[in-house]
Amino acid sequence: MNKTTARQAPAEPQALPGRAGDIFQLLRDGRARTRAELAGTTGLARSTVAARIDALISSGLVGPAGEATSSGGRPPSRFAFNPAARVVLAVDVGATHVALAVTDLGGSVLAERRVDQQVADGPEKVLGLVVREAVKLLTAASRGVADLAGVGIGLPGPVEHDTGRPVKPPIMPGWDGFDVVRFVQRSLPVPVLVDNDVNIMALGERTAHWPDHDNFIFVKVATGIGAGIISSGELQRGANGTAGDLGHVRVPRGDDVLCRCGNHGCLEALASGPAIAAALRGEGLEAAKGADVVSLVAQGNQQAIQALRQAGRDVGDVLATVVNLLNPSVIVIGGSIGDSGEHLVAGVREVVYRRSLPLATSQLRIGLSHAGDKAAILGASQLVTQHVLSPAVIEATLAGNAMAG
Repeated sequence: MNKTTARQAPAEPQALPGRAGDIFQLLRDGRARTRAELAGTTGLARSTVAARIDALISSGLVGPAGEATSSGGRPPSRFAFNPAARVVLAVDVGATHVALAVTDLGGSVLAERRVDQQVADGPEKVLGLVVREAVKLLTAASRGVADLAGVGIGLPGPVEHDTGRPVKPPIMPGWDGFDVVRFVQRSLPVPVLVDNDVNIMALGERTAHWPDHDNFIFVKVATGIGAGIISSGELQRGANGTAGDLGHVRVPRGDDVLCRCGNHGCLEALASGPAIAAALRGEGLEAAKGADVVSLVAQGNQQAIQALRQAGRDVGDVLATVVNLLNPSVIVIGGSIGDSGEHLVAGVREVVYRRSLPLATSQLRIGLSHAGDKAAILGASQLVTQHVLSPAVIEATLAGNAMAG
């Protein structure tokens, strides 16, 4: 694939109908087709389809997939998307860890690794680790940098999508305005796309488990609380990349609770992992962090279970308004606290189904994440493939290959 500039690529314009990039989109579902089938679907002449398929085969993105049944004469050849043509580096940077995976273009994980790393150590240290581990992972997957189609990175804070730069992230000292794309491209000269971690979790969860739902919300409940919003099939980032920042919406029962943002009554100050842990400490339990809350719940501690259920009600208070406003068909709860079991989700359901409009909840499903801790990796991979396999980028790639040839 062509190298981008140091800036994050904007959304690509739709390619003109009939170009190789458009024909390729038909093959991305993995189903093998003949030239005649593609000609019938597109309305293009078979000679035109043949030329487009030849170009895609030369790029490696499409390969032969056996023969169709013959109605007389030589059986026609079939062609299909070849997800092994290139690989993607998917990176999930958390508050205390970095998870990396090499995937193929279809999102299948070929090699993965998780490393303890504090995001507060700064961008040079964290991204330097990412680059070093990337080379090791590529080797483990029997691939090289030349096979890399792109890098997708999720960060635990607001990101300006057009540039990939973090914007005043509260738990990431030294990252504000840092040029993540340029730093990574010094070692890995491929397209680098950066987004907020909750957005890529929404992409990963929906792609892997809810592909038929175009109005989808992923809520991460962990050290912070946020949501990735997919509306009419498109990820919604808002004007400045802060869409879905549920953690700083005011909750009725929190008037006297000070949030780290300086306001009182924020959802994050009541229902995040650290907030629940603090409430349990006030009741005499040993709970220093969110992981301790999860452990207490797993042990059947009733105080912890009730605290988690109340946190779910608080999240539900905010989501009830979101449901009325956006009318999603699915809300998935994830993150280190969200993945802890049904107690949190039960609290969410209790309030949302009571407070939201009946029509908005008539077909609404609220449940736990199926992807779990893989959601961010799957989403980071999807972030890259949406870009590098788009019609316009495919056209640019084929044009570059033709000039090089």
